[in-house]
Amino acid sequence: MSDAVNGRPAGLRVLTTAFLAAWLIAALFPFAWTVWGSFKVEGDFFSRVSFWNAIHGTRTIMQTGGAYTLAGYDGAWIKNEFWRPAINTVIVTLCVTCISLVVGTLGGYALARSGHRYAFWVLIAALVFRAMPHITLVSGYLLPFFQMNIWGVLPTTIIVLVAINQPFTLWMLHSFFLSIPKDLDESALVDGCSRFQAFRLVIIPVMWPGVVTTGLFSFLLGYNDFTVTSMLLSQENQTMIPKIASFLGSIENAGNVMFAVAAVVSATVPLFILVLFFQRQIVSGLTAGAVKG
Repeated sequence: MSDAVNGRPAGLRVLTTAFLAAWLIAALFPFAWTVWGSFKVEGDFFSRVSFWNAIHGTRTIMQTGGAYTLAGYDGAWIKNEFWRPAINTVIVTLCVTCISLVVGTLGGYALARSGHRYAFWVLIAALVFRAMPHITLVSGYLLPFFQMNIWGVLPTTIIVLVAINQPFTLWMLHSFFLSIPKDLDESALVDGCSRFQAFRLVIIPVMWPGVVTTGLFSFLLGYNDFTVTSMLLSQENQTMIPKIASFLGSIENAGNVMFAVAAVVSATVPLFILVLFFQRQIVSGLTAGAVKG
């Protein structure tokens, strides 16, 4: 009876459920397997003898006396000071997110409310800039940064990441502002608000889900970036992703692969928590951006 009410055949529901379950398992398995392997030694996790060694931890028991070990995390966080790249990552991502949102909200609001044709061409120019490969943009910054002796430090990387991310935030926030009726602005102006007060007190609270959604994507850009951070940061100022790559680049040293595995898990878990925490705002923000007022 419920199948008839829902208007879907029982066979279709079973097929859909099976497909979603298979997709979920396929999507979660690599990360779950990496988390499991981060508590093993290299001989088990990358065993060529038997797949079950990674399950039972045969070599891990022989080397450590237990089926699980924190040697990978100890090597990454303590011996190789992975906490330094973690702090650098937090600084870069927070700065990129905050600057991008401030400029993006002001610029997006101005372009959405502008009646001039130049607003369209500004957005087109931003789209072209966003479509360019990151390596092209970074190579243009290298010579000036070397000449001004500001290469290798966090502020220069933040500037470049903001420049790369700003066209995206402009486009996304512009679409959110278009979904908000202009009547709200006009009502606030009639009530005595200035244009900025109307923007800050009336418009921003309405489109807060859109700001959260855009901010999350900006955060992910800075958090997951490899090209910009690896080319513009010195060894001591690396963020997490280039540092993980440096572990993998020195696999001839015993244990470095497991340092990389532990570092990958450490870098990925905060992203899962962040998305789970903001999932409602993300969904409502994406939905709001798709509806025109």
